[in-house]
Amino acid sequence: MSAATGRGGVTLQGAVKRHGELTVLHGVDLQIRPGEFFVLLGPSGSGKTTTLRVLAGLESISAGRVLMDGEDVTERDPGDRDVAMVFQSYALYPHMTVAQNIGFPLKMLGRPASEVAQAVTAAAQRVSIDHLLARRPGQLSGGQQQRVALARAIVRQPRLFLLDEPLSNLDARLRLETRVELKKLQRTLGVTTVYVTHDQEEAMTLADRIAVFMEGRIVQVGTPAEVFGRPTHAAVAGFIGTPPMNLLDGTWHRDAVAVDGGGRVAVGVHSDAPRAVRLGIRPGDLRLVAADGVPAEVELVEELGDSRIAVLHAGAQRLKLKSAEALPLAEGQAVHLAAEPRHTHLFDRASGERLN
Repeated sequence: MSAATGRGGVTLQGAVKRHGELTVLHGVDLQIRPGEFFVLLGPSGSGKTTTLRVLAGLESISAGRVLMDGEDVTERDPGDRDVAMVFQSYALYPHMTVAQNIGFPLKMLGRPASEVAQAVTAAAQRVSIDHLLARRPGQLSGGQQQRVALARAIVRQPRLFLLDEPLSNLDARLRLETRVELKKLQRTLGVTTVYVTHDQEEAMTLADRIAVFMEGRIVQVGTPAEVFGRPTHAAVAGFIGTPPMNLLDGTWHRDAVAVDGGGRVAVGVHSDAPRAVRLGIRPGDLRLVAADGVPAEVELVEELGDSRIAVLHAGAQRLKLKSAEALPLAEGQAVHLAAEPRHTHLFDRASGERLN
């Protein structure tokens, strides 16, 4: 099962989902390439899990089409779509052994017992749980249960692998380890994978491409580098990054932004007429200057070991500065902040759309 076979291309065309008066998806268009690790990222309630369930056939759509490898599968049942799904809860059968849980999809397809046993062993080896096949789910750790769910999903070699926040029940260390293994597994299998998460760090490390969801719409699709380096909307800028981008209200005129509450920041692009904007600067791109720039006051300095984050107030606006160096700052200290013009981002204040 490899990406070279070209299996697993997915297209959503104008997908709308309504629950009575409430519209959950507003005409979502999406194209996922065969063999791609594609992440649906967004805050809770943004429509990402609904989109995954639409792909699985667990939710019908009110308008639009779902295509898989060019075939219209909009009306097809989940069992007829050749997809496998791993849920947040793992959904294992407690009365069955690990081997029986993994082999269940093949048993339902009526495959011979010898073929099922062989496939179960191979899938279990792929995720390093072949020594646990005789145990029941209640005897396993959360990480082991998660691997059983993965093995059950890959055992019948689906054309599409759907993962709904599968790491969210694991502790932080195990989540990092499993993330690496999951990426390696997907690369080895070459199967198209659609992965839902609200954790932007998880999305950035796993994805070939990311679709960022906000309020039932996709606001940006791109590689992790594109989404981080050139967000197309202020909502994306304020969501991606640890900490996320600082967004300061101000007025853009000529080649600088006059920040509400005082100070100016050169942006290197020109506007003939004054324009209300949100000026974006990543915390790592902010720097302390002796004078000029944006006047601010230090509220707090957070020590993270390998870096420091200063929380500051510029008038009524809060912002953060991140530095790998020691910050000679004290709470209540008055400072001035600046950034290189090439590190500034401009968004229209009303629409949120990127301007530069």
